[in-house]
Amino acid sequence: MSYERPNIQRMTGYASGEQPNQPGIIKLNTNENPYPATPAVAAALAELRVEVLRRYPQPLANDFRRVAAQYHDVTIDNIIATNGGDELLRLVITTFVDVGDTIAIAEPSYSLYPVLAEIQGCEVARIALQDDWTMAEDFAAQLNASGAKLAFIVNPHAPSGVLTPAARLAAIAEEFDGVLVIDEAYVDFIDPEQHYDAAALTKRFDNVVILRTMSKGYSLAGLRFAYGIAATSLTEPMLYKTRDSYNTDVISQVLATAALSDHATAAQGWEKVRSERVRVKTALTALGFSCADSQSNFLLAQVPSADMRYESSELMAREFYQRLKDDGILIRYFDQPRLRDKLRITIGTFDENQKLLQHLETYLGKT
Repeated sequence: MSYERPNIQRMTGYASGEQPNQPGIIKLNTNENPYPATPAVAAALAELRVEVLRRYPQPLANDFRRVAAQYHDVTIDNIIATNGGDELLRLVITTFVDVGDTIAIAEPSYSLYPVLAEIQGCEVARIALQDDWTMAEDFAAQLNASGAKLAFIVNPHAPSGVLTPAARLAAIAEEFDGVLVIDEAYVDFIDPEQHYDAAALTKRFDNVVILRTMSKGYSLAGLRFAYGIAATSLTEPMLYKTRDSYNTDVISQVLATAALSDHATAAQGWEKVRSERVRVKTALTALGFSCADSQSNFLLAQVPSADMRYESSELMAREFYQRLKDDGILIRYFDQPRLRDKLRITIGTFDENQKLLQHLETYLGKT
């Protein structure tokens, strides 16, 4: 006999990227930062004493919230700290969406969104992106037509890395009747020349939640710490009603605060990633791959289509993924529509990227 709720029995859970334990593996599959956290984080960790673990942490992570508020030029009441970005996603669903309501996502997108919707017993409206991974002009109208109470947009987009300008997001927020969650997990890798700042939208609109994480740009994926920025009408019910008690631990609070306080140093690593992103894209293009115009720390690369050794591009992509894995290089392959002929490649260090490119050259018979 199963005690699961019927909707849980029917659903398929989220599949995380591979996290191997064996040494020597090159990990270009889960969009982790290839560079370590800043010296400020290391110093804060060294200063932590075991006795601090005897007491509960600050319930709301107020030290971190103050730093985040100053960084984004908002008030502390506009910030909520969470146990990773995934907790914030759960909170917005739990707080603002009833069982049976509709949640909208741009398709394809982060595969956790529909999983969380199914857990809540919600309907999922999947609104297809255009061929260039941008949203259609009537995207907001489609959101409203679906009856969605909540919509998720990841920006830069995953898995393509394509960036939607803040002005476009503002137009969607203004027209949409529900809560718009803009997932900015990869925002730190956007070219500064883009002058992107969607966090400012939270001052104009009371239906926008910005998700920021310390996992990617700040090299703290193992810490599980994120935060949201929104109008107080959105943060307050999450802070004081639906948030778990002591949802972030004392160690993560201290280290996240140190990291965000030292964002100028972290930005040096972001620039290295951007530089390597350009180099790797150029090299992949020379090999016959076609890459989306990424503003993230990964590239979505469509395999060459003229190789007669493979029956289809889909089979070629799958085989390249497997051959790389067998050779100790992990990337991401998505067995789903519009992505089966593509490989998502996290930008690593120069040496890691070079080994990837050398293997691909070999597979293509160009060495």
